[in-house]
Amino acid sequence: MATLQTLDRGLRALELVADAPHGLGAAEIAAALGVHKAIAYRLIATLEAHGMVARTQSGRIILGTAPLHLGANVQSQFLNAALPHLDAVARQTGAAACIVLAQGEEAVVALVREAPGDDIMRLTYRLGVRHPLTRGATGIAILAGRPPAPDEPAAVAEARAADYALTRGELQSGAVGVAAPVLRPDMPRMGLEPAVGLAKLHDLDIERASRAVMDCAETLRGLMRQADPAAAGVPG
Repeated sequence: MATLQTLDRGLRALELVADAPHGLGAAEIAAALGVHKAIAYRLIATLEAHGMVARTQSGRIILGTAPLHLGANVQSQFLNAALPHLDAVARQTGAAACIVLAQGEEAVVALVREAPGDDIMRLTYRLGVRHPLTRGATGIAILAGRPPAPDEPAAVAEARAADYALTRGELQSGAVGVAAPVLRPDMPRMGLEPAVGLAKLHDLDIERASRAVMDCAETLRGLMRQADPAAAGVPG
């Protein structure tokens, strides 16, 4: 299928800026795209007019505010679509279920479903709670969904090989956590990096829970592919 060269360059420029924590100069963008600096300036001006990028006082190009609005909409649509699947996981396992999203170096609880039943001692997640990606099953699962890094913890490599992460007592004493990444290392980063997690005090059935989170993650992977046609050809 033919593509629009100018639009393609503009989107590539936006991706370059998004991946540069301290912004980029126009010359750097031009060099990365393989275009004359005058073309890079026009691309930047167009993106700036739509709020996609902004300029610092030193003239470097950084992300604007418009991507925040787009990202919030993507997140909301994804979580709405994920809700019934998370409900099913909580009912199937009798454990508290959640979806966490990566934000910087932290995992943030974005969706929660309570464990069914009338247990006196029940573990629950709280919306908005944050913890480092290197701790807890959900954080480790998110890291396992990324390409291998030379300095990653051994638990991340183990989770990548197993397709799920297992932790005991890392975030709460007595709690057992199991989580699976929605993204795989060979998938594009589509604005969201979710993981599906379960937690219970002491008696979580690991085999059942791991299968449940992996199945749910595969379903959500399909939802993300449908939302992003560019990822449709990526193997699961």
